[in-house]
Amino acid sequence: MTSTPYSLIDLPWLPRATADFRDHLRAIEQDESADWAVPLRVLATQALSLNQAISLAKTLHKLQGRRPTRALTGFKLGLVSNGTLDFVKPMLEVAALRHGMALELIAADFGQGMQEALNPDSVINRFAPDAVLIALDHRGLPFRATDGGAWPPFESARALAELASMRAGFRRNCGALSIVQTIPSPAELLFGSMDAAIAGSLRAAIARFNSELAVDVTAAGDVLLDVEWLAHSVGLDHWHDERNWYIARLPYSQKALPLYADFAARVPAALRGKSRKCLVLDLDNTLWGGVIGDDGLEGIAVSQGDARGEAHRGIQLMAADLRRRGVVLAVCSKNDDATARLPFRQHSGMILKEDDIAVFVANWNDKASNLEHIARKLELGLDAFVLLDDNPAERAQVRRELPQVAVPEVGDDPSTFVRAVLGAGYFESIALTAEDLARAEQYRSNARRVELQEGARDIDDFLRSLEMEVELAPFDATGRKRITQLINKTNQFNVTTRRYTEAQVAQFETSADHHCLQVTVRDRFGDNGMVSVVICERAADEWRIDSWLMSCRVLNRKIEQTICNELARAARAAGARRLVGEFLPTDRNGIVADLYSRLGFEAAAQDGAGSRWILDLERFQSFDVPARIVARCDEAVAPVAN
Repeated sequence: MTSTPYSLIDLPWLPRATADFRDHLRAIEQDESADWAVPLRVLATQALSLNQAISLAKTLHKLQGRRPTRALTGFKLGLVSNGTLDFVKPMLEVAALRHGMALELIAADFGQGMQEALNPDSVINRFAPDAVLIALDHRGLPFRATDGGAWPPFESARALAELASMRAGFRRNCGALSIVQTIPSPAELLFGSMDAAIAGSLRAAIARFNSELAVDVTAAGDVLLDVEWLAHSVGLDHWHDERNWYIARLPYSQKALPLYADFAARVPAALRGKSRKCLVLDLDNTLWGGVIGDDGLEGIAVSQGDARGEAHRGIQLMAADLRRRGVVLAVCSKNDDATARLPFRQHSGMILKEDDIAVFVANWNDKASNLEHIARKLELGLDAFVLLDDNPAERAQVRRELPQVAVPEVGDDPSTFVRAVLGAGYFESIALTAEDLARAEQYRSNARRVELQEGARDIDDFLRSLEMEVELAPFDATGRKRITQLINKTNQFNVTTRRYTEAQVAQFETSADHHCLQVTVRDRFGDNGMVSVVICERAADEWRIDSWLMSCRVLNRKIEQTICNELARAARAAGARRLVGEFLPTDRNGIVADLYSRLGFEAAAQDGAGSRWILDLERFQSFDVPARIVARCDEAVAPVAN
């Protein structure tokens, strides 16, 4: 193992920028024949300097204005800070591009956060952002006590109250959720080692603030950005630069700027479902040291008491912890299958077992082809995958052939692999639900369903063999986080891709003008959890489907026909004569372009922006479906008054 210092501030999981970066950028800008989004995103996945990021951001703006693309997911972000944002904005745009996002940014004037929040006609409130990043540090919040010389000199209550007022203002005036930063301590200590123990010290006040902020923010449905952890992970001496603060009001060092932007961009990406879902593991010199085919079971390094073996065990511990929180694990190895499985079955030092792996692929095919096979088996898009592989040639091949797959750059020291994977933020989370915790087992079960389907005589035979049970329930507080999560991260089976905050979902729960469904599916392989969400606007004669989305893991199982039956039944019971559906196309929801026609809706209007469909409930005949309804939503079907 090497002893090269490893620091997150260098974004070490990203490959270094190529020497011909500007030539590539110029070629993308000049090529009128191709969609620019993919090659530009490939450039953004390199570790770029500030000047390179500014150049890429300028090219992004030009191309968006000249040749709009649907290959990037849009997100409107407001920015509030007590520091200068001139350098932050291009870095944020580039970092978001790494995740397939096109950020549209608008910033408040320096130090004008409260005014922006409380004025309904402010720049940010008129912009109507999806979220507002409140990027304040200890110099932008009232930590110092008001009466000067009295003790204690520092406290947290006023700072928390000011942030709460700011967040409430944005929520009230533009409906945006807030992304709120924790506060790093300053690098200096007023009391030395006693700083943490002195109740009136700034360090103690900031610690109390951060602890209470985390509770307040999550309880309100806003999102935390843990900058305090980020600053401490790289060291406060590297984070703070007082000279930059006094000269340019930059609240952190220029060297920390790319890391901060990458860290901040992960939250909008997670809000739009861009977090990765599957970690694909190489075996030789990744999960263990050595080559199982050459060194044999006794020769591989994966045991305690050996530095190299313990480093590889650390990688397995990380993978096991990720699986525990819902990340799917797969294996992709150039190996004989039986040989590759031997350590999982017989080596006492192994932490991971075969049952932890949803799909196990060991053969001599190229890694890119095998990853495509794993994606089909799990029914996941390639942009859900992270490949951890020690071999630079394999990493390069996958990056070239499958740019959607995240491939962290790792060296030859396995002790740094964990920091590369976790430091890159591939699995960023904004909430933790029961469905998240069960996801790994759900996808493992899904792979078994695919195997069953391959052996079934026909699709109906397969679906009957699943013994599916469907529960159709109204929105409630218990399901609220998962409902919000699905609304904001589901991109493929999503007819309108309208996004709603947790607070808006809470309003739907009690709205007499809406009929809302959360749909749960179970089968003989296990519980799929909540897989679909429907929001209907109710009127006397018709119900309009505002949102209908579904997890791709239950595609082709006639769940959509089951839901259509339920919507028609409930609408009829309320006296409606029509169901109205709307399809708004994006670059990723093509799989539902024909949903309404397949369900018997008739086209009512169509243009480039979308289409409108009508189902005549008086003529509608329910579909024959293989699922058994075990509970349904009956309390929200009272007739709507004319």
